Amino acid sequence: MDKRGFIKVVSVAMLGAGLWFAAVAPSVAATTPPTLKGVTVVGPAEVKKIQDAGGAIIDTRVTVEFTEKTIKGAKGVFYREKSPKDVNFDASIDSFDLGKLPADKSVPVVFFCNGAECWKSYKAAVLALKAGHTKVYWFRDGLPAWIKAGLPTQ
Repeated sequence: MDKRGFIKVVSVAMLGAGLWFAAVAPSVAATTPPTLKGVTVVGPAEVKKIQDAGGAIIDTRVTVEFTEKTIKGAKGVFYREKSPKDVNFDASIDSFDLGKLPADKSVPVVFFCNGAECWKSYKAAVLALKAGHTKVYWFRDGLPAWIKAGLPTQ
């Protein structure tokens, strides 16, 4: 291969790598943070205990996902997301009905969606905390972790 051919091959490889990174980088950057100030991050066993004690389990995913499969006994309060997947999101352009949460703001409320890449439960937990709910839990690993733990779905 001559020098010109080598340069073409390297250029194509670099372009391909750049396109791959551009496609993958947003999903990597969009992973939710591991913690949320003022909110307790919980796993499947803790969610089950909260549910058994009378806490509200809130599925923030879209209707079709909720209908297909959810945590047994969960309530669908869907978070319609238009804001960026970022800790500094603008809730004013999103839609979430806080009125569907328990009126008693001391009732434990657990929010979940499709795992650490899904921001809907993160954002809902932030809004519930700002609205005065005092026992806010975030099931960051969401439905996939619940299913993996062998816990009941509907």
